[in-house]
Formats: sequence, structure tokens, C-alpha cells
Amino acid sequence: MGALLMTGACTQATGLAGVSAQSPSTAPVTGTPEVTATIPDVEHQSAEQPPTGGDAIKVPPPKLSKYSYTFPVKGCKTTYQRKLLVLPKTTIWAKQGCGFVAPIEGVVDEVSLQNRWNPATDAGADREGKFVTIIGDDGVRYLGGHLDSVADGVKPGARVKAGQLLGRIGRTGNARDTGPNLYFAISWKTGPAFWWVRRGMVKPWDYLDAWDSGNRTYSPREETLKLRGKLGETPGCTVQCAGRQAITPQSQPSGSSTPKPRKTRDQGDPPEVITPSIAPFGSQ
Repeated sequence: MGALLMTGACTQATGLAGVSAQSPSTAPVTGTPEVTATIPDVEHQSAEQPPTGGDAIKVPPPKLSKYSYTFPVKGCKTTYQRKLLVLPKTTIWAKQGCGFVAPIEGVVDEVSLQNRWNPATDAGADREGKFVTIIGDDGVRYLGGHLDSVADGVKPGARVKAGQLLGRIGRTGNARDTGPNLYFAISWKTGPAFWWVRRGMVKPWDYLDAWDSGNRTYSPREETLKLRGKLGETPGCTVQCAGRQAITPQSQPSGSSTPKPRKTRDQGDPPEVITPSIAPFGSQ
């Protein structure tokens, strides 16, 4: 027994200050770590449904001006041009008799109750046939032409509300050989002698798109005011200005084989409409 103890003491290596030179042994890891999270099975996952949201909330379009507009044709399916062809205006195609309504509250400016257009002369002032123009509360002039008829009580100086019936769509003027349509134009107030201004100065289709889609406060006032300041109130005619000179047997002198053209109304002569006194554009 004593021999064995001495042998063990002799074989044990010691380090400095009696510290063992052997590295302490690490106890082997036994068992598996405890799992605290639970993983749902597939059946449990499929049973869960995502939360359902409520109905979409419709956000109204932003208010872009203090004025309120409406599409100028009421109660009928329409199509219209969205590009510049000859004049900055548009042709709104609709069935015969559809209503042309005031696009904004304002005052009736000009009314043409007679279809004076003659294809032999094609006078510029007569091309819209029966028409109505109004000066809106925004100071802008709106024209609806090629009308079949003008509504009762619509006369120069009459106050109208947005959406009020002004006339019925037809084929008067130089639309005689086309389908019924509304000649729609945006400009500013001038005297009736300057009929080419009335026929359209501002491209209207962006405004029509907005009014038709529900943004009723998109206003042409700013664009119209800017263009009027650039061109002046009565710019000269530059597009489709001259009519034709009609030739008739009565205009041919005796003994002459060369027909003599008949003098037609000068483009500066005013059409037979009444224009009331309205505040100058931009003062509203």
C-alpha cells in the first residue's frame, strides 16, 4: 500500500508553485439542448388567415381653382379630338339633339339663332352655324357651335349656371356634310368682328379630360390669361381666314366670257349677333 502511494507521488508532475502542468480536462457534453421554441405544423399554418382590410377609401381630386366646371355635353356618349388639327379647338361627337350645357357659371355673350353658312362663300364668321358663347365667372369665353337649336331664354346678358342647357347638338354651319357634333372652343372676350378669336385660342382637350374624369376644378383661366397677354386682346387672323368668292350668272357682265366674282362679306364685318357689355377679362 505504501509502495503504491509513493509511486503515484513520484510520477505526478508538478509545475511552478505546485500548479499542475496538465490542462484541466473538459467534461464531455452529454444529452441534447432543451428546445424552447415551438414550430407550428403545416396544418396549423394553413388554418390561419391573413387579416382582412376594409373597403377602399376614395380620395377626392385636389382642388386646383376656386371655379367649378362640368363637361359641356350632358347625358350622351361622346368622343372628341385630343390633338391639334387646324385650330386649337375640338370637335365633340355626339348624337343629334344631345344637350350642350354651360361648362361653368357665367353670362351669355353671343347667340346666333340662324344658320347663315353658305358653302359657296364659306365665310369664316358663319362656319359655326347656330352657336352660343358665354363668358364664365373665370373670365374665359366658351363657344358651342354647329347647334341644331338654341335653348329658350338663352340670350345675350342672361345669367346661366354650370350644367344649364344652352342648345342642342346638330349639323349647322360647315358641319352640314358631317355627323352631328359640337364645335367647342376656349378663348377670351373680344368684339364680334374678331370672329377668329371666338373660334378657339386655347387647346381644350386637357380640360375636357379633367372635367369628364371628375376633376371639376381644373381651370383654363391661367393659360388663357397668359396667352391673351402674349398675343393681345385682338390678334390678327392667321388660320382659315379667307372665304370663297361666289360666282353667279348675275355677277357676269354682258358681252363678257370671263365670270366676275361677286363681292362677299368682308371677314372683318361682324356676324348678326348681340354682344352685351361684360367686364374685361382678368378683372373677375
